[in-house]
Amino acid sequence: MQSDDVARTVAAQIGERFLGLEPFPRTAGRLRFRSEAALPLFHTVKEQLGFHHLSMVGGIDWVTHREVFYVVWSDDRRQYLLLSADLPAAAPHIESAASVWPAANWHERETWELVDIQFDHHPDLRHLLLPDGYEAHPLLRSFQLHEPEELEVKQRSV
Repeated sequence: MQSDDVARTVAAQIGERFLGLEPFPRTAGRLRFRSEAALPLFHTVKEQLGFHHLSMVGGIDWVTHREVFYVVWSDDRRQYLLLSADLPAAAPHIESAASVWPAANWHERETWELVDIQFDHHPDLRHLLLPDGYEAHPLLRSFQLHEPEELEVKQRSV
């Protein structure tokens, strides 16, 4: 299946919420979409296009907005596809992909923790890398290092 087929299939499923498919070297492309189309897009990409493996979820703070991206893999095509949506900086949230790709669970937790993107209906959105009670998001451009006496970290019991 060519990139044009990917674009046609996605456009037929999510309509105007599909923003385009840009060339991206050595992949099927970078598919841009509106965040409200996340769940239908995830189902289409997995079930109709055969991208059954989620390799990564990440986020970028562009100051004016946040970008969330997903990297999915198709064994049949032996190819990656990037999915990308822009989110408003004031309320960066998107539907969780964990119901479609269970591997999204930890990736979304890490992205929330570091870049402060909320994943709606995530099954267990809690700290993964940072201590419980840590409220800062270290990969935000607005993040400032704390003086040790200013930082209170609650102990996690294991």
